[in-house]
Amino acid sequence: MRQSQLFIKTVKELPKDETSYNAQALIRAGFVDKVGAGIYSYLPLGKRVLDKICRVIREEINAIGGQEILMTALVPKENWETSGRWDSFDALFRLAGNDQREYALGATHEEIVTPLGKKFIFSYKDLPFGIYQIQTKFRNEKRAKAGLLRGREFLMKDLYSFHADQADLDNYYEAATKAYFKIFERLGLGEKTYLTYASGGSFSKYSHEFQTLATAGEDLIYICDKCHIAVNKEIIAEQNVCPLCGNKELREDKAIEVGNIFKLGTKFSEPFEVKYKDAAGKEQMVIMGCYGIGPSRVLGTIVELYHDDKGIVWPEEIAPFKIHLISLNENEAAEKIYENLVQSGTEVLYDDRDLSAGEKFADADLIGCPYRLVVSKKTLAAESVEIKNRSAEKGELVKIKELADKLK
Repeated sequence: MRQSQLFIKTVKELPKDETSYNAQALIRAGFVDKVGAGIYSYLPLGKRVLDKICRVIREEINAIGGQEILMTALVPKENWETSGRWDSFDALFRLAGNDQREYALGATHEEIVTPLGKKFIFSYKDLPFGIYQIQTKFRNEKRAKAGLLRGREFLMKDLYSFHADQADLDNYYEAATKAYFKIFERLGLGEKTYLTYASGGSFSKYSHEFQTLATAGEDLIYICDKCHIAVNKEIIAEQNVCPLCGNKELREDKAIEVGNIFKLGTKFSEPFEVKYKDAAGKEQMVIMGCYGIGPSRVLGTIVELYHDDKGIVWPEEIAPFKIHLISLNENEAAEKIYENLVQSGTEVLYDDRDLSAGEKFADADLIGCPYRLVVSKKTLAAESVEIKNRSAEKGELVKIKELADKLK
């Protein structure tokens, strides 16, 4: 992509109405545009990163048998009344249609997926299965804050599983837990992310959150370093030792919730009367689980963790481009290098703009691609380009003919 044609402009000044680093950096670097409190549009660079995060999620959820669907964003009032959440879910955006019916924008989708599953479940042979979507969610937060970490409109991957018995749900729940850790490992969050015991509400004694350590985090967790798990502060009074080993030496830290999983049991299958016939022909209630990850919140979390005083430092797997190619008044040679890299399948952002070297370098650091390639009169004299890792202090000269092998 030629930067002269890219639909962004970087901004030098900090956004006046943003206090979180992720929002400040993403707006300044041209990844997102703020429409209102907790409402952001994704520009080309931001969309590329978001799509890569979603690709990682899809690959790992598909690997445990998840099948992707897309449900409606508009949920009829009757569905919410069936589950009993029309009056109790205080974050719903409610609206009335011209058909004299009331609706809410989808804040979560148990009220749609449960009756959907019912249409395809008749006997135990139809179970188990898992279906998921990646879709925009809407929550009427009283105070949207922290940039992408707490929004009124955000992207969510929500997976729902349907089972004949508790043992089957438990097995799937364990598989989903392992898949989540693979996802966070690939996204560069693995070492800092803890399976965290949290309140289960009416679903079960405990639910589990995936909490990533960050100074910008809103949650306090208590970590067992022996087991690499944690307990959310909200339940520490009843669970003040490690649930696995009984360790009492738990350390407190701040974290961002990037995912959560629940054993729903029959919480939603009962009101929607989702049943199946077992091998003896007797009707039984379907047991469910749900598993959420917020790709947009993950994006904001990564920015909170991976940055320096110059800008964002993207992990390579989700960076908008692998290479930021910069021409210092040597566009003819840079153009050839750009075309060769693109033909080899390398993702390249090519800064062909008529700007000073300082402005180009500053933008490259702000945008944060993993590698910066500089083509200048000096490098060409050595038949080379300068290559610099985004997190390194200095670059090195690499012969142009050896560049493709170097970047593999």
